[in-house]
Parts: sequence; structure tokens; C-alpha cells
Amino acid sequence: MPTIYLSPSTQEFNPYNGGGNEEQYMNLIADAMEPYLAASGIQYVRNTPDMTAATSIAASNSGNYDFHLALHSNATGSGDGSVRGSEIYYYPTSEKGKRFAGIAAENLQMIYPLPGKVRTIPTTSLGEVRRVKAPAALIEIAYHDNAQDAQWIRDNIQTIAANIVLSLTEYFGIPFNAPQPIFTASVATRGSNLNIRYNPSLEAPVISSIPNGSEVVVYAVLPDWSLVGYNGKVGYVSSQYLQY
Repeated sequence: MPTIYLSPSTQEFNPYNGGGNEEQYMNLIADAMEPYLAASGIQYVRNTPDMTAATSIAASNSGNYDFHLALHSNATGSGDGSVRGSEIYYYPTSEKGKRFAGIAAENLQMIYPLPGKVRTIPTTSLGEVRRVKAPAALIEIAYHDNAQDAQWIRDNIQTIAANIVLSLTEYFGIPFNAPQPIFTASVATRGSNLNIRYNPSLEAPVISSIPNGSEVVVYAVLPDWSLVGYNGKVGYVSSQYLQY
């Protein structure tokens, strides 16, 4: 299953119209994403507020991630608080970055109050799409110097988080699962190993296997399938071979 580097803004010096700042709200969105990521089988490593864009890039490049996702909010820089919109940036020659940006734009159009102002933008100037080795995108969720956009972010933390994770699942070709209680279960086969698969299907690739009698962490339960974690691997197993 995929692993991403999640990089919410570390820019506490960017104030929001009406109070708060960019670092605060992007980290709240990242916090809200975590249960959706876990339930959908997307593993992640996340930066911390005391880091910078440069150290976040370095941390991302020190690992082997399937995607680098930066979360930001925007401002005109001119004092003009009338501008609104959601923008998803990607590196021009990155087909994977462009594909994710397109998916994210389509999904954000479903929740942003002005869908016609959601757009994708190729860029060579943003370090978190230009300097990272993983495919990447940077989402400017809305304009925090606009009172309506800033309030929309405040009022829709959970909705935005779920929407972004939905885009990630569509990009990776895996199911989107709502957060569920996490618990443990035991593998109960007739002695053989239990296959972990990338998707809840017998046709899906096998990621790993679990010995009979082993304990697994269950992140989500679907009809006939369960999303489990075992020995650092996360994927789907047939629920009939689990004892809850």
C-alpha cells in the first residue's frame, strides 16, 4: 500500500483574516486527514510545525515515498482581500503530479463554494513540487486573506480533509474508507498463511502474507474484506479468516 509524505504549512507568520494563521489551520486539516488515511490504508510520515519548507523537503527526500503532498493556503501579498479560489500546483513534466492535481481539482470543486475558481497550475518555482524526488503536488486550499475563504476553511476542516484523502485514494486506485474504530484480530486459517492484497479482490496483487495465529491490527471492515496491518505491511485480507 502507498506511503506519502504529508507536509502541512509551517508558515505561522501568515495571518488569517479573522484570526489564526496558515500553519495552524493546515495542521488542523492534516490532523483530520490522519484517521481517513489510516482507514483507507495510506501510510504516511508527516512534518512538524518546527520544521521549514527546506527541512520538510530534505525529510521527504531522505525516504522512499509514493507521493509528497503539501498543504497550504494562499494570499495575494498585495493587501487585496477580494481574491478567492483553490489552486493545485504540480511540476510541469511530472505526469503523476499532474494526474493527482486533476483528481484533486475535480473533488475540490464538489465542496468549494466557487467551483469555477478551482484550478490546476504547473509551476517550476515552488520547492515542494520542484525539489522533491517523489511525485508531488501543493494544494493552496483557499485565500486566507479573504474573509469568506478563511471562514470556509475554519468551518470545513473535516470536509476538506476527507476530500483530499478521497483524491489520494483515487490517485492510488484503492478504496476510500471512512474512519472506523481500530482493533486487533487473530488470523484463523487451517494452517496456511493469509495473503495481504493491495485491493479487496482476489485478483489484486499480493503484498505479503500473515502466518496462521498471528495478531493483526484492523483499520477498516468492508463486506467480506478487512484492511489490516501486520509487520509493517498494510492491505486487505479476506474477513472469513479473521477472528475478531
